[in-house]
Amino acid sequence: MNTRMRRAAVAVAAGAMAVSLAACGSAKESGDKADSSGSAKKGDDIKVGLLLPENATARYEKFDRPLIEKKVKELTDGKGEVVYANAKQDASTQNQQVDTMVTNKVDVLIVDAVDSKAIAGSVKKAKDAGIPVVAYDRLAEGPIDAYTSFDNVTVGKTQGEALLKALGGKAKDGQIVMMNGSSTDPNAAQFKQGAHSVLDGKVKIGREYDTKEWKPENANANMEGAISALGKDKIVGVYSANDGMAGGIITALKAAGIADVPVTGQDAELAGVQRIVTGEQYMSVYKPYPQEADVAAEMAVALAQGKSLDSIAKDKVDSPTNKAVPSVLVPVVSLTKDNIKDTVIKDGIYTVNEICAGKFKAACDKAGLS
Repeated sequence: MNTRMRRAAVAVAAGAMAVSLAACGSAKESGDKADSSGSAKKGDDIKVGLLLPENATARYEKFDRPLIEKKVKELTDGKGEVVYANAKQDASTQNQQVDTMVTNKVDVLIVDAVDSKAIAGSVKKAKDAGIPVVAYDRLAEGPIDAYTSFDNVTVGKTQGEALLKALGGKAKDGQIVMMNGSSTDPNAAQFKQGAHSVLDGKVKIGREYDTKEWKPENANANMEGAISALGKDKIVGVYSANDGMAGGIITALKAAGIADVPVTGQDAELAGVQRIVTGEQYMSVYKPYPQEADVAAEMAVALAQGKSLDSIAKDKVDSPTNKAVPSVLVPVVSLTKDNIKDTVIKDGIYTVNEICAGKFKAACDKAGLS
């Protein structure tokens, strides 16, 4: 793991450290009683299956995977093994990957579902084989044992509030376009819910899309359609559910000669942060991946060892198929030009040199970053 990843793994908020310390105690205390859904008690020599949904979004390979692998090693004195697979945005592939993990007799699964409904049968197969399942980042259906993610409704509210702030008095002067995420992702529905709770009645929504597979090229095509339908002089802002789509949207806006239109985002991807520095993108949502990854690893190790989640998961969340799933919801931050130093740089996600490389140096100088 490179230097930045090591920094990112440890540079978490005080709340995250508290969760981590509590969980470490849970993982090491021999007196903990077994969780009713956990497997028979095991030692540190465990095998954790990690299934991530895609590799087009930078975060999964850059942050989630190495952070989870590192934390599992820490919690098991270097004896725990992480077996990894990426579905590359294919739900059928992910179901096959679960089958392979079950055949290989992993002790626990961490699953970030491509399709929350389609994964339900595979989750049941794992459970029937005595393998507990942690739903990671997205609330998978089926008999999951635990769940960790960010407060997704709050993410949408944060984006909506930022867009209204950017629009100011222009909010009533035109229309906005809403570019939501994929309809197969339950998080996208929650982002949308949160955004609508803030935007409805405050702005006119001229066009709204659920973007297939979250792909930037699909967002780009949708935005071209919105510009054609509404007219380029009528669009005052764009709600984009993540940074990847924001990139596609901004390309369409530029091609149509539309400038100074605030665009939201999410995930604090490097390209998104750089667009924020230049003013092309107004904001992103910074989600502290080290905290989410640490919690997932802590849950997985505890479940694999047959221990209680009581000291880790203080919340309960209902899925469409399960009630009161032990959960940890991690807080988020609205990322704008004003707080880049205090968020992604301070937490070691990116260095100033990475953000301000090449053509971005002048904008960084102007923003006081370099």
